[in-house]
Amino acid sequence: MKATGLLAGLFGLALGAQAQTYQHAILISIDGMHAEDLHAFIKHAPHSTLASWAKSGVRFDQAYTPAPADSFPGLIALITGGQPTTTGIWYDVTYNHLLAAPSSDCSVRGTEVAYDETIDNTTNSALDPNKLPRDPDHGCSPVYPHAYLKVNTIFDVVQAAGGKTAWIDKHPAYEIVLGPHGHAVDDLYTPEIGANFEGKHDNPKDKITASIDRTAEYDHLKMQALLYELKGLGHDGQHPGTVPELMGMNMQVVSVAQKLAGYHGSRPQPALQRAFEDVDQRLSELKNTLQQQHLLDNTFIIISAKHGNSPINSILVRHLETQALKQVIENAAPGALAHLTADDGGLIWLKGAQYKSVVIHALLQQRHALGILHVLDAQAAPLNYPRDERSPDIVIISQHGVIYGHAGDTKLAEHGGYGRDDRHVLLLVVDASQHPQHLVHTRVSTQQVAPTLLVALGLNPDHLEALHKEAVLPLPGLTP
Repeated sequence: MKATGLLAGLFGLALGAQAQTYQHAILISIDGMHAEDLHAFIKHAPHSTLASWAKSGVRFDQAYTPAPADSFPGLIALITGGQPTTTGIWYDVTYNHLLAAPSSDCSVRGTEVAYDETIDNTTNSALDPNKLPRDPDHGCSPVYPHAYLKVNTIFDVVQAAGGKTAWIDKHPAYEIVLGPHGHAVDDLYTPEIGANFEGKHDNPKDKITASIDRTAEYDHLKMQALLYELKGLGHDGQHPGTVPELMGMNMQVVSVAQKLAGYHGSRPQPALQRAFEDVDQRLSELKNTLQQQHLLDNTFIIISAKHGNSPINSILVRHLETQALKQVIENAAPGALAHLTADDGGLIWLKGAQYKSVVIHALLQQRHALGILHVLDAQAAPLNYPRDERSPDIVIISQHGVIYGHAGDTKLAEHGGYGRDDRHVLLLVVDASQHPQHLVHTRVSTQQVAPTLLVALGLNPDHLEALHKEAVLPLPGLTP
């Protein structure tokens, strides 16, 4: 199916009228990996798979994620083309003024909305409906992550065209990729990675994210599942069938290594360098399997990241307690705080807009002690976020290097903020039709990945609902 319609016409101009189409497309997110990391790794390992693919494909050295740069909105941008104002996905843990608390009778509206590892069942194999927010307007039913998403995904579009889809990610909550209708991914595999234990003072040493090696093993498990799918099997190596038209996965080891090992100046510490090498080994396995299955020349691949991690220079790290932010808010407006999400930036939901000015003033008064660069009214310029039940009221832009958390935490990087190190990520298109060593310096957004993948498959990107609300074109420079 060829792209048609007004948006598709514009996309054709961007991609080139004779852009090649492919039978399969793969999206890989190397969570945490910056554009600078890719450049340095290629220089360090010129015979690596990443270096080889960069030479034969297209590398974008000015690719940025939307803000805030968290895993949840980062993935959603890649697969919908939308930013949080359109998709409704601001973070993995947020607040909603109209929903009700999990397991409640829905008599009281306003609740934290958690779509992370905390909502798993007792075996961590699926979601526990008793831990999900409730919708008073729909029989007090639990709201699953996929139902919280406001727009459709590339998986919806491919499936509607008769294609098969597959996705692999880190939490059962990533069933959000199923799309608003709940069935857009035919083969979904979400082995639980667990909580974020990087740099915790009470770090349980047996947890996956407490160890770079264990995280590498976890990524290997997921890559094996993807290789099974490329052989026409299910992610478990069973159930023979056809190879998905659209598939992909995330890898976590770089992000964990950035937090545990970090950088010396801008150079990765040895353990982080090994994490990059491990990722390249996984990609080598992917390339070899594509060749063995005679799929390499007919598969379009995009490698990017849901987010970066900040700071790249570990010397700049400054740990501050999240509780200090909460205390300033409470002192300024007792009982006004509905929810605070803070990693290396902050999103604040208040119980009423009348508290906004006094809270902003109080935070600015303590900006130096709290590591704050800016405190922004989310509904005013320059952000202009919607005045709705999901959007935060206040955004904290932290000073570069600040990480909020608990006393004694020692992690060397974090994400979720608005800064360059959070958002400036690798973006590499592996496309056999491209000229060698094609480097694009134009600033692009990871939102552009979604329409690019659809056009590569010969499908109509006009079917992506987010693109009707945002002016998102496919990636430039992808002409034969």
